[in-house]
Amino acid sequence: MALSRFKDLFQCSRAAVIGMIHVKALPGTPLNRHGINELVEMARQEAFAYKEAGVEVRSIIPKRIPCGIQILAGGNKEALAVGKACGLQFIRAECFVFSHVADEGLMNACAGPLLRYRRSIGAEDVLVFTDIKKKHSAHSITSDVGIADTAEAAKFFLADGVILTGSATGQEADHRQLENVISKVDLPVLIGSGVTSDNVHKYMDAHGFIVGSHFKTGGSWMGDLEYEKIESFTTLVRNLRKD
Repeated sequence: MALSRFKDLFQCSRAAVIGMIHVKALPGTPLNRHGINELVEMARQEAFAYKEAGVEVRSIIPKRIPCGIQILAGGNKEALAVGKACGLQFIRAECFVFSHVADEGLMNACAGPLLRYRRSIGAEDVLVFTDIKKKHSAHSITSDVGIADTAEAAKFFLADGVILTGSATGQEADHRQLENVISKVDLPVLIGSGVTSDNVHKYMDAHGFIVGSHFKTGGSWMGDLEYEKIESFTTLVRNLRKD
C-alpha cells in the first residue's frame, strides 16, 4: 500500500529526485535578513528552478506536483497542519519512533499523538515520511536497536516511508544500511542527506533522494541554487534508472 502510494505520487518506483528548498531565516530569528514577502518570493523562485530542471518533486501547484514540508525542530504536528491547509502531499517527520538526543535536546517518539492528530484534522492524505536514526543526533540510548529494527518499528506505527541519513547535513548515508532496510520493510526508503552526482550510483535502489546541499553553491545548504547542477543530476539519475 505505502509503496503504491509513493509510486502514484512521484510517478516512478525508484530514485525519485526530491529537491529541497531551504527557506531562509524567518522574522524574529537571529539570522533573519528578509521580510516575509521576500522569503516567499525566494522560495518560489527555487521551486520553479527545480521544476524547470526536471526534478520529480513537481510540487508547487497542489494536485499537479507533489510537495512536502518539514518544520524544524520537531514541528511534526505543525507540519501536518501546514500540509492540510496548503494541500501538500507529505511531511518529513523527526523522532517518529524511539527517543534520541538531538542537537536541540532530547526528543521523544511521537507516532501515536501525531497520527491521531492527523486523523483529527482530516489530513490522512498527507503522507508521513520519517527519519530513522536521524542526522545531528546521538543514538546511544537506542544502540541496541539496529537501523532495520527501527524501520520495522516505523512501519508498525504506520509510517508512510522512512528516511536514511548520514551524521549531518550533506554527509553520506551508509549504502549498506539502505540494503539492510530495503530487505526488511516494504516501505518507501529514501536517502535524506549526502547524495551527489559522484555517489548516487550507490543509492539507486532507494525509492527517492532528498537533495539540497549538492545543488547549492559550494555544496552548502546556505548557498544559492545552481541550475546546471540540478539539471545534470536529474539527467544522470534518469540514465542510471535505465541500466
